[in-house]
Amino acid sequence: MSTDNSSLAPVTPDSSSPNTPSGLGKDARRRVLWGSFIGNFVEWFDYAVYGYLASTIAAAFFPESDKQTALLATFAVFAISFFVRPLGGFVWGHIGDRLGRRTALSLSILIMSGATFCIALIPSYSLIGVGAPIILLVIRVIQGFSAAGEYAGASAFLVEYAPANRRGMYAAVVPASTAAGLLLGSLLAAVLSVVLNEAQMADWGWRLPFLLAAPMGLIGRYIRTRLEDTPVFRELAQEDKVDHAPIKDMFARHWRSLVLAVGAVLLNAVGFYVILSYMPTYLSTELGFGATESFVATTIALVTYIGFIFLTGLASDRFGRKRVLITASVLFIALTVPAFMLLDTGNFAVILLVEIFLGGMLTLNDGTLPSFLAELFPTRIRYSGFAVSFNLANAVFGGTAPFMATLLIGVLHTKLAPAWYLVAASIVSLIAVLCAKETSRAPLAK
Repeated sequence: MSTDNSSLAPVTPDSSSPNTPSGLGKDARRRVLWGSFIGNFVEWFDYAVYGYLASTIAAAFFPESDKQTALLATFAVFAISFFVRPLGGFVWGHIGDRLGRRTALSLSILIMSGATFCIALIPSYSLIGVGAPIILLVIRVIQGFSAAGEYAGASAFLVEYAPANRRGMYAAVVPASTAAGLLLGSLLAAVLSVVLNEAQMADWGWRLPFLLAAPMGLIGRYIRTRLEDTPVFRELAQEDKVDHAPIKDMFARHWRSLVLAVGAVLLNAVGFYVILSYMPTYLSTELGFGATESFVATTIALVTYIGFIFLTGLASDRFGRKRVLITASVLFIALTVPAFMLLDTGNFAVILLVEIFLGGMLTLNDGTLPSFLAELFPTRIRYSGFAVSFNLANAVFGGTAPFMATLLIGVLHTKLAPAWYLVAASIVSLIAVLCAKETSRAPLAK
């Protein structure tokens, strides 16, 4: 099953390349990788810009509040948009398992990039009053719903196209794309903070990055409509074995895998947002660093993160998913609090090294998780199982992480509150992974 686009050439097997699934050729494989990369890139570019420019956005939509209340309100809108992600996971999972991975991915990127673009067009509070934050909330809910199918769909797509011994490496493209989106968001925020003055940023500067979503989304849509669905899904469709009720089947027959998947995602959910999205705000708000320094430190950490993520994908193919995921959880449990204590030294070089170190630890989890989750569920419900578990954990713990970090610091009166929150998430993930089976060496179940 696929979206209609008969005028564009689909990816087709090339018998001259026997080392790829169905003999997929190099050009076709490149399109598969880029098609999976672009959607998550756009999604996390948006989240990065929103997180890195949170203080400016807070002033634009909540100007009458004190600084901390406005920041909490801005992060609350960020978090609320995540609450629809489980619903999106159900919808996109059903579409992906029932009608095909390509159909779901082609539709989701169109809605997501359109919603992101619309954020740039929202009038400020000074023009329409309370209507401004309400419109912001509605658009972010739409964005969150559409984004719910991206990470899961791209991961399933890549794992199902990858050679059996390189599924971890292929799936690592997905977290790499999220980091690349964050990286571009960080770079643009840093450039804007240097080039524009405070008044210009507050008036129109913060809107510029969101405008880029439209052309990027159209490019991603174009690439995806030129892809054919994965070999294993096409095989199911040809054999008339596509699951007509994947969500029902998931809860009835694969509930244990679903529970383990949600637990395994917790470290990714909290760690990703605390380390790579919330950190600039933490450095500037809690530790008193300038916005430019905060952005520069996070940008450098993101560059190293992208490099590490592919090494982790290779490691998970060689040593197994469980071993790498367990190592990540243990390291976070032992070293997160000491790392956050070092952030408070006030030394920029130390802070930069700590961010790189935390990002490196996070890649052990993030680079392995996509292949682990995709392999945990059979092909008939793979999209649904991945999408529901991933989005449920991110809705409850990921999207709320910046809000919870800010709130816990105020309630507990300690700058180490985000670190302890991350340790708690790591413990849960460790237990879940220990209870799961190794998936890397098994063939994909139908």
